[in-house]
Amino acid sequence: MSDWFKVFKYNPIDPLLESNNDAIKYFTRRDLLDEKVDSIEKIWELPEVQKILKKQQKNGSWKSNNPNQKKYPLVNYNLIETWKQFRFLVQMYQMNKTHPSIKKAAEYIFSCQKDEGDIRGILANQYATYYTGALMFLLIKAGYSDDLRIEKGFQWLISVRQNDGGWLASPLMSVDRYHISDYYIFVSEHKTLKDHDPTSPSSHNWIGMIIRPFAVHPKYKDSIIAKKSAKLLKSMFFKADPNYTSYQKADYWIRFQYPYWWNHLVAALDSISLIGISKDDKDIANALKWFITNQKEDGLWLLNYAKKQPKSYSLKAKQEQLWITFKICQIFKRYFK
Repeated sequence: MSDWFKVFKYNPIDPLLESNNDAIKYFTRRDLLDEKVDSIEKIWELPEVQKILKKQQKNGSWKSNNPNQKKYPLVNYNLIETWKQFRFLVQMYQMNKTHPSIKKAAEYIFSCQKDEGDIRGILANQYATYYTGALMFLLIKAGYSDDLRIEKGFQWLISVRQNDGGWLASPLMSVDRYHISDYYIFVSEHKTLKDHDPTSPSSHNWIGMIIRPFAVHPKYKDSIIAKKSAKLLKSMFFKADPNYTSYQKADYWIRFQYPYWWNHLVAALDSISLIGISKDDKDIANALKWFITNQKEDGLWLLNYAKKQPKSYSLKAKQEQLWITFKICQIFKRYFK
């Protein structure tokens, strides 16, 4: 077995290979063990993938059934639902624009991009840096890294950075301003709030989401901007957010979910390792040590270390646990192979 595997106390590969998840077994063999595998198109034909694709609308989006649509008509709930489903297809099953459904979904998302470069609609007509970053991350992974619309998005993200090198979720979140959870303010504001206070301190939650497209882009992952943002993010590991109330507690770092939504330790370290911050860095070393220390005897990792564990995981949670374990292994292979 390769040297990267020897850092663990327990074998995480066997439970992945012994699972009933065909995608997990495929990517474990291909990406962790470097074995030759069949064409990835076989993964795209899995029933769980086809179930998602069957619900796609003609314009490339997925329809939302959110009951708040009438209450907040300016919010593009279909864009939110499209992002949710797109995460599974691109992150879990590594689908790309060679598949017509992915191309249609990507064009729908790009249709929500404004002249400034941001992808708008999730916060009604307000800027949403964190969702713009999260959507760009998926589009790049789907094969759009060279698209001019992606470059436009990067230039916009760079233009709204904070002085400390990170980001806020929106200008709405500047200290002593509106709180982003106050829907009554931002969904009733027809005019886009553009005045940006770069002196407000960044939040690690939003840095973690916005850094993702930088980490997977062939040019921007090596940029000074990506390096500075990654260093800021790692300095915040295991710490509470002192300035903002969204996901403020320190234990949000060890509440994992996949495909990625909010920031957490696995998602952040995934991006930072791609950007190239060394495993010898103190913050990175501490994070890697945490994963080694907190691995379970069955070789897997829990989904949530912040609360008492249930007597048993649901079938859905068990599958997610496999994916989190797979992503942790990917990170360790990056650092130790």
